[in-house]
Amino acid sequence: MLVGIVSDTHDDLAAVEAAIDLFESAGVDAVVHCGDFVAPFSVTPFDAGFDFHAVRGNNDGEWAVESTVNAFGTYHGEAGTLSFDGVDVAVTHGTSEVVVDALVDCGDYDYVLHGHTHAHEVEERDGTVRVNPGGLPIPVAGADDDFRVATLDTTESGVAAVTHHRLDR
Repeated sequence: MLVGIVSDTHDDLAAVEAAIDLFESAGVDAVVHCGDFVAPFSVTPFDAGFDFHAVRGNNDGEWAVESTVNAFGTYHGEAGTLSFDGVDVAVTHGTSEVVVDALVDCGDYDYVLHGHTHAHEVEERDGTVRVNPGGLPIPVAGADDDFRVATLDTTESGVAAVTHHRLDR
C-alpha cells in the first residue's frame, strides 16, 4: 500500500493541486494531511481517488475544516492512529515536540507523522520512524526552500519505506 503524506499547505491551492497530482500519478491508496490547511476551500481538492485522513493544525482557524474533511474523509482532531496493511501509524500536527517525541518513544507505532516545522525529515528511533513531509517554504530558519510531500510504502520497512518529493507549485 502506498500512503501520501502532506502538511502545512496553508491555503496555497497550487501546492495542494501539485500534491494531489503527485499522489494520483503515484497511485497512492490513502493520503494523510498533518494539519494546517487553514480554510475549508483548500480541503475540498483532496476529495479524490484515495482514502483521506487529516488532523488539526495550529493555523486551522476555521472549525468548518472538520466538517469539510468528514464529508469525504476522516478527521481525527488533534491526533489520530491509523493502520495501513498492519503498519501502525500515529499522526499529529507537531506543534508540541514533547507530544511528537512521546509518540515516537512509546514504541506503539511503526511511524509517527507530523508537520508544523515546514522542514522535511525522517529519522528512526528504536524501531519507530518519525516522518515530517515538509510543507510550504516559509522564512524561518531550518524550513525547506521548496514545497515537499512524502510517500510511505507499507511493503518496505523503516526509513527505506519513506520517500520525500520536491514539488513545483
